[in-house]
Parts: sequence; C-alpha cells; structure tokens
Amino acid sequence: MARILVIDDEEDLRVLVRQALESDGHEVIPATNGAEGLALQRKRPADLVITDIFMPEADGIETIHEIKKDFPRVKVIAMSGGGRASSMLQSVLTTASALGIDAFLRKPFDFSTLLQSVRQVLGQSAA
Repeated sequence: MARILVIDDEEDLRVLVRQALESDGHEVIPATNGAEGLALQRKRPADLVITDIFMPEADGIETIHEIKKDFPRVKVIAMSGGGRASSMLQSVLTTASALGIDAFLRKPFDFSTLLQSVRQVLGQSAA
C-alpha cells in the first residue's frame, strides 16, 4: 500500500486517522505541524500527504506550497474544520486548489469518507 504523511496539530485526530489508514494497510507517518511534516517528507518522501489547513508554525497552505515545490508529483489531501476561520475557508480552498491539492476533507469526517478519498487520490479501487 502507500506511505502516508499525516500533518495535524490535533493529536486525537492524528491518532484516529493513523488507525484508519493502518487498518487499510497503509504506512502512516504522523507530524504535529507543517515544519515537522516538511522535514519528514524531505527525509523519506511519502506517496500521499494529508494536511490540516489551519495550524501553528507552518500552516497548511505554506506546507502544501513547499511540498509541491520539492515533490511536484506527491498527492495531497487538505483538511479543515473551518471553525474560527470558516469565513476564510473558501479563499483558502481556492489557494490550495491552485497549489495542486488532489482532494479536500471537511472535519469532522468518518473513516469511510477518509478511506474513499485516499483510495481515489491514489487511484486504487475500493477493497
């Protein structure tokens, strides 16, 4: 299966996403923020990056930009709950799309939605 880098500042979400992806046979590398995610991607590139949009240190847009610059073929799924920044979300999604994201997940999402998006982005058929 795929090597997937999951970048999110919410530990509970990282753990749940990791469990879902590992149960589907993927190798999952967790990162707590964009800077850590970039360092891990540069050290050992993933096939797919799933990143939150709104994070401290290096936010999702900055992270996506840097990853796509260095790894233009890597697949990227962006995710956000909107929350305090929901009014900015459409503008941010437009920017993320221009940077080349392959899919977007709105938090909260269920495991089946996550796995369906991952399979679609990776070009895999449903198990």
